Amino acid sequence: MAGPLTGMKVIEMAGIGPGPFCAMVLADLGADVVRVARADATLDPCDVLSRSRTVLNLDLRDPQAVQEVLALVAQADVLIEGFRPGVMERLGLGPDVCLAHQPRLVYGRMTGWGQHGPLSHAAGHDINYIAISGALHAIGREGEAPVPPLNYVGDFGGGAMLLAVGILAALHETRRSGQGQVVDAAMTDGAALLSAMMYGFKAAGQWSNYRGDNMLDGGAFFYDTYACADGRHVAVGAIEPQFYALLREKCGIANDPVFDAQMDRQAWPLLKLRLAEVFRTRTRDEWCALLEGTDACFAPVLDWDEAPEHPHNRARQTFTSLQGVLQPAPAPRFDRTPADAPHASTASTPDEVRQRWQTAT
Repeated sequence: MAGPLTGMKVIEMAGIGPGPFCAMVLADLGADVVRVARADATLDPCDVLSRSRTVLNLDLRDPQAVQEVLALVAQADVLIEGFRPGVMERLGLGPDVCLAHQPRLVYGRMTGWGQHGPLSHAAGHDINYIAISGALHAIGREGEAPVPPLNYVGDFGGGAMLLAVGILAALHETRRSGQGQVVDAAMTDGAALLSAMMYGFKAAGQWSNYRGDNMLDGGAFFYDTYACADGRHVAVGAIEPQFYALLREKCGIANDPVFDAQMDRQAWPLLKLRLAEVFRTRTRDEWCALLEGTDACFAPVLDWDEAPEHPHNRARQTFTSLQGVLQPAPAPRFDRTPADAPHASTASTPDEVRQRWQTAT
């Protein structure tokens, strides 16, 4: 293993979505992540979020299996779990028990509603968690229902990434205090935090409660997607005056006075119709030849097949292939401690992991 997190020992209690994503990010950056999976779980190369792990198949209903996990906890730096509140305690693997075995342990808890609060024991998914944060209400077209933004905002942005930040922050504090602690990462909290800029805009009177009425939600004609002559789409984000001026020049509308009213919100609906007419005059590739790589803040909207083939992504090796499965490469990049490429997960035993961890220590 290589990478800035080399030497970090992580136990991941297998789950779905944000917990595995957080564990994948840590593993990508060099952490030794051991995944405790169900006894009948199998390795699936299409499960990209489970890459680069050592997998232990254990039946946690068996007290001996619980003791095996606790023996690993005694050597671990981090434990990640994403069950409903109380599940780990019922298994005999709650924070109190684990911290008694390893006082320096950072115990990362990933849930939608958090460890406490009126909804903490209710079932839910990303769409529910971002709904009460205000984020979901803001996403969608004018006059239409809110649009689910896949599960980026709750599961991965507000959940997994903030859990990773919390774990690393807690590990930093452990170096000073010698004590571990519990990290309570709730997707409701995280989705709200991701909305900080919008709440600031609203407080300043610069953001309304109406979808499709704001600069960054598709309300502004200069920050939106447009269909081209071939039915494919492009994305435009020319906010700053100099970038907007270049967009006008490249699109042949520099001398059209109607487009002078960039920041006149009353003019946005009409200007959006006018700019849509402009983009329908050429194919997406023709617009790319004219605008891509300039300061017009332009990009083609690529699908899952096209994105890995884009020259910029190929130059940066943004995507990789593992066991025949195309997937995103680790990020971010480190110049002095670059991480290895992702590797296939392999099955192991608790004894083998304990021996490896003891040797590493």
